[in-house]
Amino acid sequence: MIQRILTEQIRRHLFKGKAIILMGARQVGKTTLLQALMNQMNEPVLWLNGDEPDVREMLSNVTSTQLKALIGTNRIVVIDEAQRIVNIGVTLKLMVDQIPGIQVIASGSSALNLAGEINEPLTGRKYEFRLFPLSFAEMTQHHGLLEEKRLLEHRLIYGYYPDIVTNPGEEKSLLKLLAESYLYKDLLALEQLKKPALLDKLLQALALQVGNEVSYLELGQLIGADKETVERYIDLLEKAFVLFRLNAFSRNLRNEIKKKKKIYFWDNGVRNAILRNFSPLALRADTGALWENFLISERLKWLHYRDMDARGYFWRTLQQQEIDYIEERDGNLWAFEFKWNPKARVKFPKTFLKAYPQSQQQVIHRENFDSFISG
Repeated sequence: MIQRILTEQIRRHLFKGKAIILMGARQVGKTTLLQALMNQMNEPVLWLNGDEPDVREMLSNVTSTQLKALIGTNRIVVIDEAQRIVNIGVTLKLMVDQIPGIQVIASGSSALNLAGEINEPLTGRKYEFRLFPLSFAEMTQHHGLLEEKRLLEHRLIYGYYPDIVTNPGEEKSLLKLLAESYLYKDLLALEQLKKPALLDKLLQALALQVGNEVSYLELGQLIGADKETVERYIDLLEKAFVLFRLNAFSRNLRNEIKKKKKIYFWDNGVRNAILRNFSPLALRADTGALWENFLISERLKWLHYRDMDARGYFWRTLQQQEIDYIEERDGNLWAFEFKWNPKARVKFPKTFLKAYPQSQQQVIHRENFDSFISG
């Protein structure tokens, strides 16, 4: 079994008087993680699945008296697929406030419904964790750095979803199923998202623009929608952990771009499945984009799992000077350029170095990348 980094973090937060919320996209391994953790616990566990109609009925609009009877002598209550349960936030609040001594854990595949329902009722009453597809750091821990580096090109094409990693030879069919059926199920169920064809067009456009600045207006013109609809769809895709936005970094210079954004996917395999392109790197024109998407998504996973307070940006000026990734941490700046070819010549823009003389710079390539995404 592949050990997840979050497992130990969650264990350290057990029985601290707060609910534990585990969120993430479908199929990233939330249930597997919680099952493994519960198997290690020497406590009676009540496991409830929000997919079950009777469970949904029992936990919707329930009283504390009814909850006490349901929980009985169990010390841990796990509610899987919690976003399926009406008023789940209020139910979790009752458990935390009215039944001392138990640990409540809720997992949900959609940040859309779950986060929306739990934030207000559980203010000050929860620890929140986010699980991503498997990471380079986790796979290195699983079977060693040498083996994982050998698989680097494979990961750039097929990504890190658990089913993809554990079923070699079936990557294309499994990714197609994931991208067409599972990943957007919560999105398409939303009443306000009534045009799945528009979502498909937007995802393809975004997949083609990885590493480039995006304009909501231009995207709208491309897919036949207004920019407000484009921004709303992108916001929903971000909340569902399909993609994420990177803002432009700007502090000192008039000609720094301030409002532009770049958009990346949390998983390279999903991005390639959207484009239906699983060609090897030698036959591709987008190796640079794949490499950039891989490194930034892996870096953000690494920072999140270690609870490091860092902000990521890109940097660009109106004169087209640019840096792939800027990281601000504890008031310090790090500037990174990403190159697949270790021999590529890189010069950081003098404009940036002059404006931010205290910053540190590094080029990340395929011979030194491991320290950047696995510590």
